[in-house]
Amino acid sequence: MSVKGNVYWITGLSGAGKTSIGKLFFKKIKQEEPNTIFLDGDELRMILNVEPSFSMESRLNLSYMYSKLCNLFANQKSNVVIATISMFEEIRAWNKKNILNYNEVYIKVPMNILIKRDQKSLYSKAIKGETNNVIGIDLQFHEPMNPDLICMNDGSKSVQKIAEEIFLFFKKPKKLTMVK
Repeated sequence: MSVKGNVYWITGLSGAGKTSIGKLFFKKIKQEEPNTIFLDGDELRMILNVEPSFSMESRLNLSYMYSKLCNLFANQKSNVVIATISMFEEIRAWNKKNILNYNEVYIKVPMNILIKRDQKSLYSKAIKGETNNVIGIDLQFHEPMNPDLICMNDGSKSVQKIAEEIFLFFKKPKKLTMVK
């Protein structure tokens, strides 16, 4: 029995489907493990009353807050499903080092599809020059180097199917290797 909860860190660019997939995955996990909570990066920013500064330093600090909050919950035996852009490899490396049961899922979507979806009008405004500091357009997104799972969300599968695949991936027994 684990003495700490699991953290399921769902990352990807804006419009990748992180929140939709994360919520569906959360519902599945919560049925089996009621001590599970869902956190969304956009909602956390509002709850933490963080000024909407989009400087690299403020983004990095906010990401560390998310990581430390997830670690706090996991240390109290709660499972956490978090959906966040998490643009820095530095944050994901911190998570791997500091969160005992850290699980990373990268929701990958080709940029042309993200631009077509453009639910928040971020990409169209950035392309027109009406805004800047858009991750994937004028700010670099460091793709996760070693996620536990990469899920392509290019429209070829439903978000329900992707959430089911994530659930099944993390529910399968892990192989134990004996070191001699």
